Amino acid sequence: MNPSPKPLIRKASFSDGHAIYERIKAHPNELVPRSISNIMLNIDRFLVAELEGQIVGTAAWAVLPELDPTKNPSIEIQSVSVRKDLQKQHLGRKLVEAAMERVAEFQPDQIIVLTFTPHFFAKLGFVSVSKETLMYKLYKGCMNCAKYASPLTCPEVAMAYQPARKNSAP
Repeated sequence: MNPSPKPLIRKASFSDGHAIYERIKAHPNELVPRSISNIMLNIDRFLVAELEGQIVGTAAWAVLPELDPTKNPSIEIQSVSVRKDLQKQHLGRKLVEAAMERVAEFQPDQIIVLTFTPHFFAKLGFVSVSKETLMYKLYKGCMNCAKYASPLTCPEVAMAYQPARKNSAP
């Protein structure tokens, strides 16, 4: 008897665009919607989980520049979605860990998320932070959200992860 196939986590390609759109759209209460054009423009910032030819999970990231040139930008993990029947099998964790590993190459000061599932991200080392510490993110991504009167009244929890810094000295 063959074991069940395991999803393969890989970089997204242009041909995955529509499936990514549908995967994000499947979670309207938890995820910020993204247009197909936005997905295609940022396809190089997506990872997907593929199982038997179908996209069953996604994770993406965005660089959030800092106004202070002495700081490295923060990176936000976004659009984490796993097909409902595959949830609770650590696929979301694997996608987020793969995204964190990928963005660590950029040596960000922090990796952030805004989430309705803080317990999930806490298991990955994220800690709650004040939304006021993420004003660029709020301005860039949350100001146009029509779900809540203000980004500060949105029930999403802001969380940050501090990656280990590589010593750049010889």
